[in-house]
Amino acid sequence: MTRNPSTDSSTGPTGDASPKRRPIKLGFVINDMATEKNNYTTIRLARTAVNRGHEVALIGLGNFIYDANGTIRAHAHIPRQDHYKNDDELLADLQGEGAEIHRISVEELDVLLLRSDPADEVVDRPWAPNSGLLFAQLAALRHVIVLNDPTHLTDASNKTYFQHFPEEVRPVTCITLDADEIKSFIKSHDGYGVIKPLQGSGGQSVFVVTPDSGSNLNQMIDAVTRDGYAIVQEYLPDAVNGDLRLLTLNGRPLVVDGHYACFRRYNDSGDARSNITAGGKVEMAVPDADALRLAEIAGPKLMRDGMYLAGLDIVGDKMMEINVDTPGGINMAEELTGADFSGHIIGDLERKVRLRDQYNRTLTNTELAMM
Repeated sequence: MTRNPSTDSSTGPTGDASPKRRPIKLGFVINDMATEKNNYTTIRLARTAVNRGHEVALIGLGNFIYDANGTIRAHAHIPRQDHYKNDDELLADLQGEGAEIHRISVEELDVLLLRSDPADEVVDRPWAPNSGLLFAQLAALRHVIVLNDPTHLTDASNKTYFQHFPEEVRPVTCITLDADEIKSFIKSHDGYGVIKPLQGSGGQSVFVVTPDSGSNLNQMIDAVTRDGYAIVQEYLPDAVNGDLRLLTLNGRPLVVDGHYACFRRYNDSGDARSNITAGGKVEMAVPDADALRLAEIAGPKLMRDGMYLAGLDIVGDKMMEINVDTPGGINMAEELTGADFSGHIIGDLERKVRLRDQYNRTLTNTELAMM
């Protein structure tokens, strides 16, 4: 990993003048380099870091190595330029012919951002997410700042993690494999509900049940439970207007220059799912009092668990779920508002590295995650 050091002074995430920044070594754990896309938050953050003079490495879940001498290493894709004009240019470099792949020491990284999606590995590589988290835990023991905290991410390996947040923020929920239990739940809510996999993301296999669903309910249940437990939630009428994605950093709403990293996702095609990967659309939004109240309630647990970057999916006065694995949307939030959210995040990571070093690496990973 080589990168030209920058001697420019920087402005910290709070807007205060900060010391001249030194290059940091920043790693991103992804599913696989071949499946990365130009609209991923990971690529935006990586480009921002490179353009600020930092060393960047992208590591696939299957590319870690526990060396014979006990060193944590990895085969990593390394950007070949020190500046990229857009995300497409960086991705083309990383995925193109002759892309640079180096055998690096993970322990020499300053920060390791965990950006893989466990739901993408359920069928072909079910071993991969847990393996990546175990290597990340070893890296944290070597004083690499690992975000989100890998020990608590292990606890959040599926949507049962959401049930540990206060009941006030959550819709009524049942988790089961039993079809009769699901039908009973739907019946008790006047024939309405939402069924989705316990392990999943991006709107995959999410079904909205109405009194008109009839015999289709059996097919919905079969489609969801064939790969494991199902979550059944009460249907929130406000969902017809889509949902809010509100990003949090250090346990609080991410705000830059007065702009919240927040947008409304909706689907005007008749599909009940508002996820961007399911054909949803996006527009700028300002979180209302309900959304800010939910973020405030969720904040203490996010802080306690070292969930540095999270995505709160909000409908009305409830959260549908919390994304702590690969919270996305930074690029969309930047394009909608013009605010430099990615620069703010990288600046915040620079600050954490300074704090780690100033305290001679005596701070815990969870403490650093939320400072």
